[in-house]
Amino acid sequence: MTDYISFPNLGLRFNTDPVAFSVGSHEIYWYGIIIALGFVLAIINALILAKKYGMSQDTIIDMVIYGAPSAIIGARVYYVIFEWESYAANPIDVFKIWNGGLAIYGGILTAIAVAIIYCRIKKENLALLCDIGAISLLIGQSVGRWGNFFNQEAFGTNTTLPWGMTGNIIEAELSSLALGGAAVNPDLPVHPTFLYESLWNLLFIVVFWIFFSKRKFDGQIFISYLISYGSGRFFIESLRTDSLYLGPVRVSQLVAVCCVTVGTALMIYNLKKPQKKLTKISKNY
Repeated sequence: MTDYISFPNLGLRFNTDPVAFSVGSHEIYWYGIIIALGFVLAIINALILAKKYGMSQDTIIDMVIYGAPSAIIGARVYYVIFEWESYAANPIDVFKIWNGGLAIYGGILTAIAVAIIYCRIKKENLALLCDIGAISLLIGQSVGRWGNFFNQEAFGTNTTLPWGMTGNIIEAELSSLALGGAAVNPDLPVHPTFLYESLWNLLFIVVFWIFFSKRKFDGQIFISYLISYGSGRFFIESLRTDSLYLGPVRVSQLVAVCCVTVGTALMIYNLKKPQKKLTKISKNY
């Protein structure tokens, strides 16, 4: 079935299909392709930075082997926990990640846990690895958000802004929300919040790449990531209609506040420390 996505105020309309192509009876979804593309670009970036700053590229490969699958599982588990009502009747749907439903915070928390364990065992520089991982993660997030475009998910409330978008899946979802009492109008465009987050992440990819060699201590990029991503996500999440909730509180906003608070405290603490460990560009690069 062909769907459509349009930007009515811009006069743009696209016929889309969540399935990119089929291999035999197996359908390959755009969502999966885009997530995979973001993943590959993130790895390439991590390998470049690792070589530049004298970290073994084998460490990056190990983190991909151990961290990536763990992060995907963590992202899915996090999402399912807060959306269990949607899966209780058909638990097998928990495994259908190509239909969407990965919560980035779950993936980040799991990846950090794996990185801490790995670096303790292998005696690697955790702070430098986190700096490299922060930019790589932003690349994966920025690219991966476009998977939401094809699935028509992660959109916001109604808007009259020129770039407001709509589509048949969006309209159906808004109709369902309206029947449930939500203050939304299926006939009006919505905020493309997936795009907002993609562009916000792209901005800080550029900023962090420029700033990487000028950082004051190992871990500063990662801490800056916590602050910048948390700040952006807090405001973007306030526009979304599909937030995960813990009672009346949006879970992502709560986690965002925690990220900004912890990140700010860590930044102040490390900048005031008299001695700061900093890994500079390798002489062999």
